[in-house]
Amino acid sequence: MMGPGWYLRRLSRMGPAEVVGRARHAVVQRQWRTALPTPPDWPSHPRFTAVLPEGVLGKVSGDAVKRLLATADELMAGRAEYFGVVRSDLASPDWFLDPKTGRRAPSDGYAFDVPYRSEDAVGDIKQIWEPSRHQHLTVLAAAYAVTGSSAYAVRAAEHLRSWWAENPPLRGPHWVSGIELGIRLLSWVWTRRLLDNWTGVGELFEDNPDFQLQLWHHQNWLSTLRSHGSSANNHVIAEDAGLLAAACAFGWFPESPRWRTEAMRSLDAQLARNTFASGLNAELASEYHGLVLELGLAAAVEADAAGTPAPDSTWDVLRRMTDALASIVDNRLRPPRQGDADDGFGLIVDGLETDRWASLLATGEVLFGRLDWWPPVPGDDVRTPLLASLASRTPRASGVRAGRRPAHLRDAGMTILRSGRIWARCDGGPHGFLSIAAHAHADALSVEVRHDGVDILADPGTFCYHGEPRWRSYFRSTLGHNTLELGGTDQSASGGPFLWTRHAVTKVLDVRTPDDGPARWTAAHDGYAPAVHRRTVELDGDVLKIVDEVLGATGPAARLAFHLGPAVTVQLEGTVAHLRWQGTATGSMAPVHTAVMELPSELSWTAHRGEIDPPLGWYSAGFGRKEPSTTLVGSGTPGHLATLLRFS
Repeated sequence: MMGPGWYLRRLSRMGPAEVVGRARHAVVQRQWRTALPTPPDWPSHPRFTAVLPEGVLGKVSGDAVKRLLATADELMAGRAEYFGVVRSDLASPDWFLDPKTGRRAPSDGYAFDVPYRSEDAVGDIKQIWEPSRHQHLTVLAAAYAVTGSSAYAVRAAEHLRSWWAENPPLRGPHWVSGIELGIRLLSWVWTRRLLDNWTGVGELFEDNPDFQLQLWHHQNWLSTLRSHGSSANNHVIAEDAGLLAAACAFGWFPESPRWRTEAMRSLDAQLARNTFASGLNAELASEYHGLVLELGLAAAVEADAAGTPAPDSTWDVLRRMTDALASIVDNRLRPPRQGDADDGFGLIVDGLETDRWASLLATGEVLFGRLDWWPPVPGDDVRTPLLASLASRTPRASGVRAGRRPAHLRDAGMTILRSGRIWARCDGGPHGFLSIAAHAHADALSVEVRHDGVDILADPGTFCYHGEPRWRSYFRSTLGHNTLELGGTDQSASGGPFLWTRHAVTKVLDVRTPDDGPARWTAAHDGYAPAVHRRTVELDGDVLKIVDEVLGATGPAARLAFHLGPAVTVQLEGTVAHLRWQGTATGSMAPVHTAVMELPSELSWTAHRGEIDPPLGWYSAGFGRKEPSTTLVGSGTPGHLATLLRFS
């Protein structure tokens, strides 16, 4: 639970308008405690018209169908994995159980009384919330759509009826957070669409008073309690996307036109606010770029399908986001691992083995048209043909687009240096988004280096949000990134797991990214004022050079960290580290690669792997998962520190 100090720090990051808005929300929540709002009468014969065009399912590739059915069949057997925890109880799930801790959240209390941040009281709330996003039901519904097998439809219907019965409006943990309601609405829209040919679909949706009650209360909640102020990040995008999609596809209430107009206007404004002009998501957290893009695309095509298109400005942001994604991925289509990541998706209709980023780029290629510098995209997913079929026209490209692949996205402070199979990300951007920078890490001037898609100098990731403060602190710390720490403190000051009270300010000083020859980047930050940390990264062929300088006061002891990817083994000999890893080719013929790191001799170097007290030497491939990896730490007096990474 958060103590009084946290609430004071959180309040200090709010402006007057946000304080007033939160007070209004608190009044509404008190009113709802004793008197739930009453939905209007359900129309006598509602019709669902937002169906897929005839023949579109035939455009899904055979490989995509195989991947989809492999995942759907695992779900039918009751098996799924959420954040590193394998569940085998999903044939008939307990919607309130956290399988990680074994705790069960209270199911019958007033939603806004649930202490969802307390793992002791409710368990890991992410484990509880995730199945109730109902994205496994869109997978089952998609499996029905491509096979016609009613078993998938029956299971999806059983889960929906169970959830609606056990989660009455505003009772229990699934009514606490707007992002959960928004994504759940989007899942219901697509489940209904994909089950359209099933004989029981009308009884499950249009003719079901339980669905009527749930649908109205979800939309009324989102319309009334929309996130705002310092919380208007990816959460408000999910809220608007779900409300817009539901008001378009299930536009059967008297309020539906107003909800649709409100949500479309807000989505347009918030997408613009959450996105740099370069197209990168302003939270500077790569996975949230994917989440926001998925949500925005799903909402925009839904508006098209309803005959009430989103404004061109909405489509322009989505196009810029797609171009930005194409510009920053490595040669294996992996984006950076920057900032927080919680494995959140906006819409899932594919099997687990489908590459998320390739799917997004494939969708963008159809909706906006590819540019010459875009990387090749497989285009063999389920989602792309389904989403594109709902768009009123394609391509939707407008405005000026880059003639060559951008290497420096100035407003986001992200620079990508490339040489052959070497990809390096340099971080010279703002410390997160809005006053709390909720999903930022203390990673100013950090670098991330890959060779043919393999993490060499890795961003360790996120691992957790709630319940394990020691690990949350480590994975977002300065020491937990490939940068320089001074005086044993982070560059930016944390006020809690989603709150930063002081933000380091970073400035990019020089960028040179020619088509041929050495690429160079220099930036500095003031997080240790009056001292200034300045870093230069140069990539010339197979050699990466990093120079760290501390200007001004140089008293505090320094620690320079380099986190190696989990595939890399290392032999440290004094100030020379010999690296070795297997390439990305499949089978026994995958090549073995080597590199040598010449570390600054001014520092004393040690290797750390899988240490717990304090944490050091870890890599999180996804939320809830961590594995040992090697971290090299140089300790000593700061000054002019040069590191050379030579690839064989």
